[in-house]
Amino acid sequence: MTDVEPFGRAVLLVALIGTMAVLSSRFGERLRVPGPAIFLVGAAVASALWPGLGTVGIPAVEEIVTVALTVILFDGGMNIGRRRFRSAPGATLWLGVAGTLVTAVATAVLAHEAFGLDWRIAMLLGTALSPTDPAVVFSVLGRREIAGRTGTLLEGESGANDPVGIALMVALLGAGGASWHSAGEVVVEFCRQMVIGAAVGIAGGLLLLAFMRRVPLPAAGLYALRVLFGALVIYGLGTLAHGSGFLAVFTAGIVLGDERAPYKREIERFHSSLASLGEIVAFIMLGLTIRVRDLPHGGALWIGLLLALALAFVIRPVFVGLVLLPVRLRRSERVFVLWTGLKGAVPILLGTFILQAGVPDAERAYAIIFVVVAFSVIVQGGTVPTLTHRLGIPLRVVEPEPWSLGVRFQEEPEGLHRYQVAPGSPADGATVDDLPCGEDAWVSFVIREGRLVPVRSGTEMQAGDEVLVLADDAPHLETVFTKADDTPRT
Repeated sequence: MTDVEPFGRAVLLVALIGTMAVLSSRFGERLRVPGPAIFLVGAAVASALWPGLGTVGIPAVEEIVTVALTVILFDGGMNIGRRRFRSAPGATLWLGVAGTLVTAVATAVLAHEAFGLDWRIAMLLGTALSPTDPAVVFSVLGRREIAGRTGTLLEGESGANDPVGIALMVALLGAGGASWHSAGEVVVEFCRQMVIGAAVGIAGGLLLLAFMRRVPLPAAGLYALRVLFGALVIYGLGTLAHGSGFLAVFTAGIVLGDERAPYKREIERFHSSLASLGEIVAFIMLGLTIRVRDLPHGGALWIGLLLALALAFVIRPVFVGLVLLPVRLRRSERVFVLWTGLKGAVPILLGTFILQAGVPDAERAYAIIFVVVAFSVIVQGGTVPTLTHRLGIPLRVVEPEPWSLGVRFQEEPEGLHRYQVAPGSPADGATVDDLPCGEDAWVSFVIREGRLVPVRSGTEMQAGDEVLVLADDAPHLETVFTKADDTPRT
């Protein structure tokens, strides 16, 4: 029993921490502090009060956070899907790649010129701080989601620039120096990571989709697990092929996002829950690696604060603002996108890469990264709801729907389609009789704010309604429920 009791205490402690982490979303919504900030800062403070909590090695933390980030990126890709991605492919890729690169370079120059850091550690620091994490934004918004192309652009940027930042960090660490020859190696390695990662992601996503559709399993619970392991296989193959495994899983998620497959809703719910767990685990594990007492040493605290201010008020508004100029956005949307370039788990994960590489001054760089991320999620993240209201950014409140009504079929039903009425679409404000769906289309269900609406000839559609339609001509129907001019262009 002496072995069982310590294990029981450990299980109890982990379970209590997990329960508090889940409940923190309610406190975060009231205090307007993102949940990730609570996890990160809380873990760092706990590690300072009880040093035994911080005994987990950096390699183990790096591996755990890598798996968590893989799950988060795959879920993020599925949430975007091909349909939403097609609405802004150029803007998403341009902002994700070019925005990351200019942020890395501008931050590196500032770190070298203003704070006297060596060029190599300055470039590594700039690269670590270049990715954004709008998931923090959505965390602080709670049940309110950003509607329209602004939300798509923010989600797409975070999914695209995480693999970009990681690939750039791997290339810089592999180059081993700061010279023109090394710069050439970085460019070649970076391009190879991006191309191979995207190719593996597309091919892996298509193969996984075929596997999901054509190979039945004996139990319903196995379908979600199959997709999870498939995503991890795609990450592993992308990494072994010397590409970006993170870009591979994100791309595979986009490929699968809008496709129909057996138990697709259950698969999506499972991965959404797993991504939330991954976010909690990643921020807690990263927070435990920080020594709060060491932050003032070497000027890490004030350098981090000054860099955070520069990133928030100069580097992203000016340099990323220039990158964003070709993208068609309203002024309020542009301001919102530039302010919400929040930092999250990826910068700290990249900081562990620097520590593992044994680069001189790595400890101070890691402390600086922590300060920047903490400032970003607490200060910038806390202002997001107020800024959203003042700028008039379109929001939709997503109320939880704890009760579900579903119909299951042994074979995929033909001609059954589900749509959401977009604001300004031909269906918005039209009655069922006036819908330009053709004589062979039948509107069978309308779900509005979590409730079934009786379908009659005079029932009027509203933006946000979910509509179930029986018809053969799916491409024609899609134009009825989507807004044709809601596509941002570059």
